[in-house]
Amino acid sequence: MTEIARFDVAVVGGGMTGLALACALGTDGIATVVVDRMEAEAPPSPNADPRVTAIALGSARFLDAVGAFAPMRAGGQPILDIEVREARSPVAVHYDHAAVGDEPMGWIVENALIREALIARVRELPAVELRMPATYTDVFTDRDGVTVDLADGGRLRAGLLVAADGKFSKLRDRLGIRATYKDYGQDGIVATLAHARPHDGLASEHFFPDGPFAVLPMPGDRSSIVWALERALAAEVAELPAEAFVAEVAERVGARLGDLELASPVRTFPLVLATVDRFTATRAALVGDAAHGIHPIAGQGWNLALRDVAALAEITADRAALGLDPGAPDALAAYERWRGVDTTALVAITDGINRLFANDVTPLRIARNLGFAAVDRLPFAKRLFMRHAMGTLGDLPRRMRPSAA
Repeated sequence: MTEIARFDVAVVGGGMTGLALACALGTDGIATVVVDRMEAEAPPSPNADPRVTAIALGSARFLDAVGAFAPMRAGGQPILDIEVREARSPVAVHYDHAAVGDEPMGWIVENALIREALIARVRELPAVELRMPATYTDVFTDRDGVTVDLADGGRLRAGLLVAADGKFSKLRDRLGIRATYKDYGQDGIVATLAHARPHDGLASEHFFPDGPFAVLPMPGDRSSIVWALERALAAEVAELPAEAFVAEVAERVGARLGDLELASPVRTFPLVLATVDRFTATRAALVGDAAHGIHPIAGQGWNLALRDVAALAEITADRAALGLDPGAPDALAAYERWRGVDTTALVAITDGINRLFANDVTPLRIARNLGFAAVDRLPFAKRLFMRHAMGTLGDLPRRMRPSAA
């Protein structure tokens, strides 16, 4: 007879989102298991994967509250200023962190470092067990819980099952939750650049007719670029020799950073919008990209995921304190209500911004520049936009509020 390992929560997906959820649940003493086919102690190398993540202030508060942010802060770059403009227009909106307080608006952290910090924190938590590498072969839900069968013959039992296995989640499909995809026909080009002049903590986003181009500050005189282009063109650009690639980048960056040098491999990633018809199923919930995959145009993808994680962890911990079932219908309904509005709004905003700036009709371009000029002269509007980007507005989970820091 197969021995059954019992937990409060089973998380399928050991990427950044699944591990962040495990940190939150484990910090609260919630018995949690994480299942993923990836080896736990083999995080992606920055040389193989140059991607970075913008961690907004609200997200940083959450990560700090669950004991995972200190290494990210030490190895990340604070965002002190944000500049947004259309192509090479002299008109721009500047967001200075000092306008809303003493703390940075966020941090740019390499994905490899984020994962390393999360794994290290999970290893400190007795309530969390990592089944990595491992794959599940089937899941069964009933009135009292969820059973997860593993390929090695193991069997897990939990009150709540969480799908954190990405934008093309197989577990979500198995749960009967329908996903809708919109292929933008673009790839995001990602690379790290070294430069002669300091970036001064400035993150910039330029909207060119062929796609948005972001420059994100990293520790030292380095920056990450995220460049969205039509897929075939992105492939051509990514395959250019290093000198030619840097010359193309320099055309868009301008002279601000001085001479540029490629400091990582160039990688491309498909840009696809994913939405779902619901966030929950019987005894199951979706978090992160399994629930919503958005355009990286505003750098909000993982911040949206962490709001899922913080909300679900809070609901689960509050119920555990009362001896209540974490996967009961009322708990899942509360999670669905909490996350639905925020997600719908951000999906609409990022998709709308991408479509707005993809149109290079002259009257629309003039209107956009007038809009930038107007916002830059309205301190109240700027502060509102900044707080939204910083993840400090809305119905936030407790660990994302200032008192959690």
